[in-house]
Amino acid sequence: MEFAGKRIAVFGLAKSGLATVELLARKGAEVVACDSKPLEQLPGVAEVLREHGAAFALQGAQALAGVEMAVLSPGVRPDQEIFDEARRRGVQITGDVELACRFLHGPVMGITGSNGKTTVTALCGHLLKECGFPVQVGGNIGNQAVASMIGTSRDDQWNVLELSSFQTEMFRRTRVHIGLALNVTPDHLDRHHTMEKYAAAKLNMFAGQMPGDHAVLNAGNEITRSWAGRVPGRVHWFNGGGRADGGFWLDGTDLMSGDEVWMPASEIGLRGRHNLENVLAAGCACALAGAPLAGMRAAVAGFPGVEHRIEFVRALNRVDYFNDSKATNVDAAIKALESFDSGLWVILGGKDKDSDYRPLRPLLAARARAALLIGAAAAKIESQISGAVRIEQCGDIHAAVAFARAHAKPGDTVLLAPACASFDQFDGFEHRGRVYRDLVRALEG
Repeated sequence: MEFAGKRIAVFGLAKSGLATVELLARKGAEVVACDSKPLEQLPGVAEVLREHGAAFALQGAQALAGVEMAVLSPGVRPDQEIFDEARRRGVQITGDVELACRFLHGPVMGITGSNGKTTVTALCGHLLKECGFPVQVGGNIGNQAVASMIGTSRDDQWNVLELSSFQTEMFRRTRVHIGLALNVTPDHLDRHHTMEKYAAAKLNMFAGQMPGDHAVLNAGNEITRSWAGRVPGRVHWFNGGGRADGGFWLDGTDLMSGDEVWMPASEIGLRGRHNLENVLAAGCACALAGAPLAGMRAAVAGFPGVEHRIEFVRALNRVDYFNDSKATNVDAAIKALESFDSGLWVILGGKDKDSDYRPLRPLLAARARAALLIGAAAAKIESQISGAVRIEQCGDIHAAVAFARAHAKPGDTVLLAPACASFDQFDGFEHRGRVYRDLVRALEG
């Protein structure tokens, strides 16, 4: 589609939506920027729209007048009535990442999964860079929207993209040269409604692959294992729980590449068994991109990790404080709990995503001194974990940190692993993690 002179509506005016407005304006489109909030409630947006000559419209049928294409940001649900109306009018509907990928130069490495995406995306970027490959990292990680990566993309450069289900559910023709599916476990059911639809949104990442492309799948996850015959690319396996023929796998205390020892697990500085799996996945994907095993081994040893992912904050009076604000679902919280042996004061809660918190019970019973509950989901969490562990209703993160400071004993650990989204009390998991870190660092000995 030629964009010059075409009227195109962009729905959702957060970071990626504004980057899409800028992209389309540069391509000569007549852009209508749409949001469910009025313009005066969107700080800084009016200035961006003026700079690029874009009009504003509240989200509604009037925004579709004369429109030939609607571009949806990840936070905009595609199952709304306005988009049914758009389809009836013959309006083409696409996602902002699918649109942006049309203009990216260089091959794409896409990483999706319920948990571990950000760590693996950052690690893949780190491995490729340290092995001498031109690379840029973006997507659902940090502040780099895919549309903002176009100007710095090159034909000889890898584009490593973290891709959420909100982004991949809109994929139809996007070509991911190396696609990496880490795992699929219950998450975002408030948006996708069923596990089948959630898994299908993840599988969409592979929709535009060609037979010569690569699909890196987790042999230890039931859903990703079932995709072997459903992806167009050549399948490669990684496995943290057993052998993966020809792939990357964990053999006791060694990380293997095929039948060759790649590195001992003791060289990996990241905490938790799940991070061994993350390293295997990244190693497999980057090896397919051409990175040598020896170079990747040295690079893994120097990888510092990612903030808000089992991030050590400080020790105070022999009590350790860790920030895992990115544990926004139950499976991620389980992995965080598994990374510690005992003496845990676990801060749980936030905005519920139609989750089942009962799988937390065994680990809380075995390893936690108490669950300190915060946010809108606190009552639901209490009803589902009651009897497994001491429960304290703290209300917010300030009270939870204060309670832990007053009651934790030397040798204990205070862990923020919410198992929930953050949008009831915070702007995002990063904001929640920063507030937690600031509160912990302000504690007096």
